[in-house]
Amino acid sequence: MEAKQLKWAYLLILSLIWGSSFILIKRGLVGLTAIQVGSFRIIFAALFLLLVGFKSLKKISRHQWKFVAITSIFGTFTPAYLFAIAETQVDSSIVAILNSLTPLNTLVLGIIIFGIQFQKRQVLGVFVGLIGCLLLVLTGNSASGGQNYLYVLLVVIATLCYAINVNLIKKYLSDLNSVSITTGNFTVLLIPALLILSTTDISQRINIDVTQHSIFFVMILGVLGTGIANILFFKLIQMSSPVFATSVTYLIPIVAFFWGLLDNEMLTPIQFFGAFIILIGVYLSARK
Repeated sequence: MEAKQLKWAYLLILSLIWGSSFILIKRGLVGLTAIQVGSFRIIFAALFLLLVGFKSLKKISRHQWKFVAITSIFGTFTPAYLFAIAETQVDSSIVAILNSLTPLNTLVLGIIIFGIQFQKRQVLGVFVGLIGCLLLVLTGNSASGGQNYLYVLLVVIATLCYAINVNLIKKYLSDLNSVSITTGNFTVLLIPALLILSTTDISQRINIDVTQHSIFFVMILGVLGTGIANILFFKLIQMSSPVFATSVTYLIPIVAFFWGLLDNEMLTPIQFFGAFIILIGVYLSARK
């Protein structure tokens, strides 16, 4: 397959994998608590990445480990639990759409904290995305039955964590191989995730069929949705460009929406409009 065709294949595969992550979280929550889902996700991803990327840890210097640890908190640890907790109250398709706020928050934090250069059009994109977010959340809160839309704040916090992570990596770890960063992140988090899991009632649930099924879905989430997906993403950046690679942001909510339909989730017409506005905002803020 030619490089041009291969990069589109990678983009499609990543969209399917990451767009499916939110329904996998939902399936995990059937037999596990949100804390258990977050812990297992980190543990399975860590074991896989250590298996395939252990040698890459040698490239991390002593002074870089503190930044690897910090980015692991913002880029992996906190979001893993926040997304799981949010999906106990909000549909997976809504969570996936709000995940698209990550590029907008990356720009905002980059301007405010890290002093990056920006254009007026990008600021306009941030405000457009914010309007879309408000439409999606406020109309959904009035139309939903039994869902607590206050939990979308957890998703927003998670996207802010992602944004902080991206800016930290750009500023302090830009000279380090991406596989080394990812493997280092999960190496740092493996023990904390195991300790947190041990404080739950997992030992009492482990022999229940529904729990085992949920663990299986979370294993797919950790290995495929985190480990393999990150490797594919790094290859996509190398063979194309960061701009092309991050266009996966526009496709993830589409995949997640169709998974939601299969699971009897539905957006209102105004929520559709709000989701569309969010993606326009992301486009305006990210376009060269």
